[in-house]
Amino acid sequence: MLRTARALAHEVGVDAVTPGAGAALRLLAAAGNARAVVEIGTGTGVSGVWLLRGMRPDGVLTTIDVEVEHQRIARRLFQEAGFASGRTRIITGRSLDVLPRLADGAYDLVFVDAEAAGFAACVDAALRLLRPGGVLALNGALAGGRIGDPAARDVETVTVRETIKAIRESEHWVPALLPVGHGLLAAVKG
Repeated sequence: MLRTARALAHEVGVDAVTPGAGAALRLLAAAGNARAVVEIGTGTGVSGVWLLRGMRPDGVLTTIDVEVEHQRIARRLFQEAGFASGRTRIITGRSLDVLPRLADGAYDLVFVDAEAAGFAACVDAALRLLRPGGVLALNGALAGGRIGDPAARDVETVTVRETIKAIRESEHWVPALLPVGHGLLAAVKG
């Protein structure tokens, strides 16, 4: 089922999380006994399935994306994976418009799978949305393998570096960079 979902993601031009990154997301959700998770960037639902598999049986995944067609595919994938419709809340819209409407301190995990340009705003939102001990996970933290190359000065790489540095230096986060998939920066809210 996930193989089919990844193929659909490729067809519509979405870069789905790798199996390694998915397993890490499942682990993070399970370790935190996650009941409420926010996903920024639904894609075709691949990462959502991994998150739901790690969450408590009564947990709800709130997933946000601007692409209605991608969300339609994700909704079907969630159903085919055996998750009741009440386990997902699929919101169509720009994350920066939707996130301010979500409750403060009500979430156990926030997963960001969006363009690097929005990382800083998503990190700020996650700080507000997460309960103490909640986890932030940023996909793409290796910036396509360029993060360790000091000569790489493109906007995406610089943005990712600045975001990682801000999280690492913040008193609010306990971070670790996990070298799975495209790089997963996980940080626990202190």
